[in-house]
Amino acid sequence: MFTSSETPILGIILLVACAILGWGFYRARPFGKLGILAWLQSVVLMAPWLLFFGLFAAGIYINIVGILFLVVGSAGLYIYLGRQLRGAGQDAILKQRATQRLAEESAQPSENAPQPAVVVEIMPIPEEDLSLIKSIFGIDTFFATETIAYQEGAIFKGNLRGEPQEVHSRLTASLKEKLSDKYRLFLVENTDGKPVVIVLPSSSEPRPTTLAQKAFAGILGIATIATSLETAGLLLNFDLIGTPSRLQEALPIGLGIFAILIAHEIGHWLLARRYQVRLSWPFFLPAVQIGSFGAITRFESLLPNRTALFDIAVAGPVAGGAVSLLMLIAGLLLSHQGSLFQLPNQFFQGSILVGSLARVVLGSALQSPLVNVHPLVVIGWLGLVITALNLMPAGQLDGGRIVQAIYGRKTASRATIATLILLVLVALGNALAMYWAIVIVFLQRDSERPSLNEITEPDDARAALGLLVLFLMITTLLPLTPGLAGRLGIGG
Repeated sequence: MFTSSETPILGIILLVACAILGWGFYRARPFGKLGILAWLQSVVLMAPWLLFFGLFAAGIYINIVGILFLVVGSAGLYIYLGRQLRGAGQDAILKQRATQRLAEESAQPSENAPQPAVVVEIMPIPEEDLSLIKSIFGIDTFFATETIAYQEGAIFKGNLRGEPQEVHSRLTASLKEKLSDKYRLFLVENTDGKPVVIVLPSSSEPRPTTLAQKAFAGILGIATIATSLETAGLLLNFDLIGTPSRLQEALPIGLGIFAILIAHEIGHWLLARRYQVRLSWPFFLPAVQIGSFGAITRFESLLPNRTALFDIAVAGPVAGGAVSLLMLIAGLLLSHQGSLFQLPNQFFQGSILVGSLARVVLGSALQSPLVNVHPLVVIGWLGLVITALNLMPAGQLDGGRIVQAIYGRKTASRATIATLILLVLVALGNALAMYWAIVIVFLQRDSERPSLNEITEPDDARAALGLLVLFLMITTLLPLTPGLAGRLGIGG
């Protein structure tokens, strides 16, 4: 059973989740059917967590198969509600457009009406170019009503008259036809939540990686190979730096860790190539504790939309996590008496995911003080931890980019703040959490820059996949409580 100190913590988690849902329902009611459907999607997203932790607090454990069924069922219901929401949204949009057109027609001034004073504003875009840019707008795409100087370009306020992706494609093609590649067109939400068009010179695009930066990335890559090998040596109970002659012993494990890192980066690269997005060289973060904390990768070209941001961001964790999970499962299946590593059974209490999988495969062997495991178990576990750390929903980490792609920049900023607060609290007992908080604050605290089409959201299938990878991140980093570990048969 659970100790008296464990139950209040789980109770607090449930109370906070219920409070969030209650606040969401209060905010959703004024929006009618659309608001309630959007709120129900939030309920569906949180349902597996609430059920898991609720039963957890009651002393009932759901095994990994049950958890996966919960997540898959939740994803299917989320997609269904998304279709209902879009259908209701289309009806609301048609009514809104009809109302806007009536209002515009009634607001047109008569010939004898006094004309408003004209305020002259200095525009950074040449007048000739500005006239051509204004000519791309139309009543069937984006009805521009106001032009405002912005940075080196201009903001065009008005009314969106079509599906955002289609409108953006038509406006971009028209702009390119009139002014070639001189300008870039962004379709984003204004501070009031209404769509606006921003046109900026192409010179505002991200800068390519310099030669010095590439050299630094290469140095970090070599350092990461070294720390991966050093980690392997420490796992084998020797210091590779002090005994370099034992390199051959550390090589398989060290290269296994580095292979997971490469698989992660290849995942990013393949999807970026699909969307014709340039990525910088990966700047690996070497760490003796687990070989590496992953890599920082910048976008060197503009993203077409939030779907591209999601696909590129999630591809790395999916690739690296899949390789890690396969290594872990293969290692568990290959484990036997006399395997290279003997781990204390408390090792498997450090992760709900690892502990559950180990219990399924190794069974009663986890009750022994020392458990014999194949080296692939250790490599796979380290790979899962590296993947999970990069899935934290903060800044420009993969998890932060996934949250931004699905829920937008405001939610991503709030998730970053919440993650930093949580890391600071966890750092009171684990110095590794403070390291990650510092990395996020100084290197990756900002959200990713807007896509060319920032309005269109990824589809529901992608949102469900995002839910799944974030759920696996939690189950990897969240440890088993002693009470639950005892119920699972992990430990004496």
